[in-house]
Amino acid sequence: MSASVLGIEGRFIEVEVNICSGLPQVSVVGLPDSAVRESVERVRAAIQNGGMKFPLDRVTINLAPADLRKEGSAFDLAIAAGILCASGQVNENLLENALFIGELSLNGTVRTVPGVLSMTELARRAGIRRVVVPEAAVAEASLISGVEVFGISSLADWLNGGADPAPGESGQRSRAGFDKEKLRSFGSTGRQPGFVSADDLDLADVVGQEQGKRALLVAASGMHNLLFVGPPGTGKTMLCRRLPTIMPPLGDEEALEVTKIFSVCGKLGGASSPGLVRRRPFRTPHHTISTAGLIGGGSIPKPGEVTLAHHGILFLDEMPEFSRVCLEALRQPLEDREVTIGRARGVCRFPARFMLAASMNPCPCGFHGGDTTDRPCTCSPAAIARYRARMSGPLADRLDLQVQLPRQTAHAPASGGMTSARAGEIVADAAKRQRLRYAKHGLQWNSQLQGPLLRKYAKLSPDAEALLQQVYAQLGLSFRAHDRILKISRTIADLAGREAILTEDVAEAINYRSLDQPLEG
Repeated sequence: MSASVLGIEGRFIEVEVNICSGLPQVSVVGLPDSAVRESVERVRAAIQNGGMKFPLDRVTINLAPADLRKEGSAFDLAIAAGILCASGQVNENLLENALFIGELSLNGTVRTVPGVLSMTELARRAGIRRVVVPEAAVAEASLISGVEVFGISSLADWLNGGADPAPGESGQRSRAGFDKEKLRSFGSTGRQPGFVSADDLDLADVVGQEQGKRALLVAASGMHNLLFVGPPGTGKTMLCRRLPTIMPPLGDEEALEVTKIFSVCGKLGGASSPGLVRRRPFRTPHHTISTAGLIGGGSIPKPGEVTLAHHGILFLDEMPEFSRVCLEALRQPLEDREVTIGRARGVCRFPARFMLAASMNPCPCGFHGGDTTDRPCTCSPAAIARYRARMSGPLADRLDLQVQLPRQTAHAPASGGMTSARAGEIVADAAKRQRLRYAKHGLQWNSQLQGPLLRKYAKLSPDAEALLQQVYAQLGLSFRAHDRILKISRTIADLAGREAILTEDVAEAINYRSLDQPLEG
């Protein structure tokens, strides 16, 4: 038994080996890709260099189910084990009720492969007692309780019985079947691409821009989408890059979901950094990214940047520079919090519960609406309209906070003020209030409220309701914008430590909808 990954979930692949008399030949059937077909040469060399004999007969290897496309090198170890068992060189008891995962090198060394966590979780659900994995993947696989994880460094190591099991039964099992004791012992991963540490960046580095910092607090406290609009050099990118430093760390269930995604994509730290992912992902794709790279896709669907940003932040710097197709593809994930990709052979669903943070200039030259005359805007009204039209109205409607940042002057304060540590404490208090409030509903953030729950927990006073209705009529807001103002108001009240939403909370929330207001200048 071996396994592959379909989407982000594991799927069993049964490796069948038949050896019969005939001309020496090895055939691999069952829709293998090039990497699987080439495994024959890797397995042959690994067996011979491990002191065993590769059969000089007709060998047929079938990967079942035969109608599922197989890709990758995770089947090497299972193919080698099947050949050795079929040729009578090892006892079949070594293969009984065991799952084999790993790539073989020519000298018999076992290399790790992506998706070990998902495959081991699949084994636990199916009742398989033993999982044989590369030594470098033991820490990752051991997060799953209910299975014995055997780490091997080479094929000869397995043949000689040199693999020691990593206990998988100890510890209290969580709802998802993971070992809570191991979750406590596994800290954050080390420095990796896609993660931001408070040791590297601090909110105090940003001078001035108090309104932008306040918007950052509101966005982080309720997991609201955020857009900064302003001239070049006003601190838009600096503020967005400090979002992860003020957000609370991932909880156990969130950390396991994110770790599984990064495992499937081969982006974990490996043996040098095997721990559970505790920091919220911060993904910053370039504006030349394709739609498949952003959303996910391919003939065999793979996760995109929106899935890699699950429970974290997707930052789009200079948002209008991204292709219109890419930006419009974000609309469904922002609403449904998942990506659904259909192909002829099936449908894959990838989680995509992320915060969208973005920045843009007010016009092509970047200086429209500035309060200084040394750099006047040179763009015509038509050019400004075309530039802003690159981001459609439906997408802008899904951006909860749309904040205008003014150009900084030479008289800005020398100190940045609030630090990331202090801001993180404020955000953590607001997040805790939300967790306690929505515990029985299975929600965590104010941004997840909708329908009856939104009306129940974001109920306005008569004065606040009158203000919102007046602005709704004057600006011609959509129902979606109306509801998002309610969610932001709920978060602002949580930051103040209040259950009641006051008129001032609604007024501040309305002030953050700058793209809904008429274009000036």
